[in-house]
Amino acid sequence: MTQFDFLTLPMGSKSLKQACKKRLLKTAYHKKHGADRICFTHHPHSVICSSIHNLDLHGESLRYLSMYDNRCLRYFKGHKERVVSLCMSPVNDSFMSGSLDHSVRIWDLRVNACQGILRLRGRPAVAYDQQGLVFAVAMEGGAVKLFDSRSYDKGPFDTFLVGGDTAEVCDIKFSNDGKSMLLTTTSNSIYVLDAYGGEKRCGFNLDPSPTAMEATFTPDGQYVVSGSGDGNLHAWNINTLNKVSSWDSHIGVPSCLKWAPRRVMFVAASSVLTFWIPNHGAGDAAGAQTEQVTLQ
Repeated sequence: MTQFDFLTLPMGSKSLKQACKKRLLKTAYHKKHGADRICFTHHPHSVICSSIHNLDLHGESLRYLSMYDNRCLRYFKGHKERVVSLCMSPVNDSFMSGSLDHSVRIWDLRVNACQGILRLRGRPAVAYDQQGLVFAVAMEGGAVKLFDSRSYDKGPFDTFLVGGDTAEVCDIKFSNDGKSMLLTTTSNSIYVLDAYGGEKRCGFNLDPSPTAMEATFTPDGQYVVSGSGDGNLHAWNINTLNKVSSWDSHIGVPSCLKWAPRRVMFVAASSVLTFWIPNHGAGDAAGAQTEQVTLQ
């Protein structure tokens, strides 16, 4: 990918049709480095973006970008291979990146230099909890290590093992209440772990897909929603372990799902972006029918 687009949605809309009167704010082209992983900083017009090209030549694996004036504010050099996981701290200017060079690096937006390095085995996935006090690093072999973000140099204070699956973890998340962790693996499996003790609460299998899937918790932490290789979106209740609903994604295989931070709405994406909102009148939020709007 050599570009990314920014959209704005009107606040206070009562329906998805109204909410998705999209407006393109900016298109940013990055032909030299390419654009791969991206996440917002705490400023709504600033993002961190990882590179695809010229990593060995320049080492400019991450860029801090201002979308207001389409300007690069800072380069972060260090990773020698592609960045596959990127996460911003919810409480300060720190962020983490995990790379195929088998390292996790901790950064600060205010300085160029890397603040810390964790050497690992295999492909790492990283995530902060909602308070920013703890971060998790998942790696091959089903190992999840928990670190105190204020003293990560002392090593992990706990390590969990997801028994029976040695596939690489491609994504990890904490639920909003901090009680659960969600792991998605390259073998098309989803696991929900207890964030305190590490016990496996449940697991779900997806149809095979040519790309890595991303699953997500609903904001209340009671459901998991994911795309699948069959081209559908699926939702499970993590307490009853039942699949509560499936919807045709209308976009092929949706590899990326994100919940809006201040809306009961999520987006699913492949090469097309779709917006989904629960119909609360139909029962459980995760099991309800949805409206969807497609943006080409």
